Order: sequence, then structure tokens, then C-alpha cells
Amino acid sequence: MSRRVTRRRFLFRSAHALGTGMALPAVLRSGSIASAAGPSANDRVGIGFIGTGGRGSDHLSVYAQSRKFPAVAVCDVEAANRQRAAKSVGPECGQHNDYREVLERKDVDAVVISTPDHWHAMMAIHACEAGKDVFCEKPLSLTIVQARAMANAARRYERVFQTGSQQRSSGEFRRACELVRSGRIGKIREVMVNVWGTSKPCTLPAEDPPAGMDWDRWIGPAPWRPFNKQLHPYHWRNYRDFSGGSMTDWGAHHLDIVQWGLGMDDSGPVEILPPEGTGPQYVTYRYANGVVVKCGETAVQGVRFVGDYGKINVNRGYFQAAPEEVATEPLGPADVNLYRSPGHHEDWQQCIRTRGRPITDVEIGARSVTVCHLGNIAIWLNRKLQWDPFKEQMVGDPEAARWLDRPTRAPYHL
Repeated sequence: MSRRVTRRRFLFRSAHALGTGMALPAVLRSGSIASAAGPSANDRVGIGFIGTGGRGSDHLSVYAQSRKFPAVAVCDVEAANRQRAAKSVGPECGQHNDYREVLERKDVDAVVISTPDHWHAMMAIHACEAGKDVFCEKPLSLTIVQARAMANAARRYERVFQTGSQQRSSGEFRRACELVRSGRIGKIREVMVNVWGTSKPCTLPAEDPPAGMDWDRWIGPAPWRPFNKQLHPYHWRNYRDFSGGSMTDWGAHHLDIVQWGLGMDDSGPVEILPPEGTGPQYVTYRYANGVVVKCGETAVQGVRFVGDYGKINVNRGYFQAAPEEVATEPLGPADVNLYRSPGHHEDWQQCIRTRGRPITDVEIGARSVTVCHLGNIAIWLNRKLQWDPFKEQMVGDPEAARWLDRPTRAPYHL
């Protein structure tokens, strides 16, 4: 049942959440911890939107005029963004510069987080502590440790948490993974993934931020640096303090499908090799069952599974099986029949009511983004890594282990 918490207790929980030591940068006014029991089918579920730029606007459009899942609050550190977002909803929509104010609102039952990657963990964990269900954009986190803390928080506070890796809600990807896991192309030997490009250190010169932009809050837990138009609104993914580049951006989509197709949602690779030579560049992942995944510069569309008897290639709006007969026979009851999502947002909404696990549950998002982060670490250190997917630890490499997390700027302590 719901119970009141004082500011001191909320801050204490934030500072000690899951043993990771996460502290709010300023005092949060008292709020309530919601019940883990979900709303009934007729209950109104208020949604708060944290980050209303390009992707946040896409998400907001799903809820702006919804009656059962109405948008009731928007938050953005740029005044023009939040004003535009609120206008798309109506005069009753609350506007906030600080996400913690959204979490305090009693009419907010769930939040959609669409900020740059370096903010995801803190916002999502605080949302779980505040009793809000969460939809968080991919990639789930900036680091592997953050991903685990987010999953632990969702479980501890019994929150419905959907990761924004929406390809699992698309029929062509489900079909590919069902056929692969049902053995239609035999034992999988290799998987090719068309994802390449990591992030780099940031050395951009200082520029003046746009009017109405709270740049200090945009930086948040990342190391301080002055504004530059290359960082906002579009190209922050290129820089390591804020993102892992394409490896975590598109990797959070395609490597997620690899994990799904291999039945590895609770595991991951055991060895990661950086690119070699001067030809096409690949990060190579080896799984304990012998499967090799090559992620990099490849002509395949999306993801290609290669087995003893054939191949299945899948991308958005694209599916190809060779030989074609692999995909013509319908799946039977003895085959692997994966959950059919009604749509990524619809699935989250349905699970908010039933308190079930959504198709890209936070644990799945954490495991998939871990694969992406491991690839980046191998590239940055330019050496082979050994990984224990059950302990989620580097094996015999203290230097690589230091990349499992990052220091954060005071007072945004992780």
C-alpha cells in the first residue's frame, strides 16, 4: 500500500539504492511511494515525459490526446522544447525544468525518459523509487554497472519497465528469432550484424548556449564541459562522456535481436575481440555455446543468422530466408513461439495494468546494452576481453574492469 516518505528518507534511499550509492544533487520535496499493485482497466494512468526533443516528441505524440494514458507533465532543460511539448498536449499540461518535480506529482503514474544516455540511470532509478513505471529509451545506460542498478531498482520497487528497443515489437524480428530458435536453419554457427562506430573523447570549443537552455542541468552527471552546438541537440552520441556511439545506439537494436535469436536474454558472450587488420572492421563476440557474432562493417541488412542448413536475414521491413522453404512451413506447438507484442507502447500500457513483464523488460535491456558496452571497451583498449556473463565481471583484467562504470560529476553521485 502507499506510504509517505520524508525528504530525508527519500534522499537516503537515493544515496544507497541497491548498494550503488546514488545521491540526488539537491533536496527533493516529500512524495509518496506508490503501491506495486497496478491500475484497473478503467483507471486513468498519467504519463510524465522527461526529455521532449526529437525522440521524446515521437513518444509524446502517442499520448498527447490519450484519455486512458494522458500526458500530464513534460520536462526539458530547454524552454523552447518543453513549451512546444506542452502546447501539443494542452493548457492543463505541467511544464518542468527539473525531472524530480515530475516524479513528485501525484497525477504522474509512469514516465517516458528520452534524454541523452548519460542521464538514463539516475532518472530511471529515481522514478522506480518514486513508484513510477518507466519507459526508457535505448541504449538503456551509459555503463554496465548502471544497467544492472536500473534492473535491480525495477525489481526492488516492482515497477513495469520497458526499454525502448522497439524491434522486439515488430513482426519480422519476432519471426526471424522464432525460426532460428526452432532450429529451422540448424545449429547457429555465425551471426553478422551491421553496426559500426564508437564514440570519442570530446575536445569541442566553448560556444554560447541558446537562450532558455539550462546547460549545467543538461550536463548533469557527466564531466563538465562548455556548450557546443555539436553536443546539442543532435550529435552528442559521437562523444564518450554522453554515449557509446553507434555501437550502443544501433547496437541496442540489432545486438538485442542477436541476444533474442540466440536465446541469451539472461546471459551474453564470454569473449570479445577488437577489430584486426586493414580490411572490414568487426568486433567479434564468442558465446559459450560456440556461436560467433561479428559486429561491424558488413553488407548485410541488419542481422544475419547463419546455420548449418541456411540463413535468415532480418532488418526493419525486411526478411529473407535461404532456402525459402525454411520460412514457409508454419510454426507448430512444439516450436518456439515467442510473445506477440501488440506494439511497443501498447505492450507497456498493457503491462502497467496487468503488472506483467513487457517484451523488452529492463533485464533484457540491461543484458543487450552490456553486449554493446563490451564491444566498445574492446575497441577502446584494443585487446581481447574475457567476460563472465553470470557474475557480470571481467575475467583477469583489472584495467578493463574499470570501464564497467564511470565517475560522475559532483553532486550527481552514482
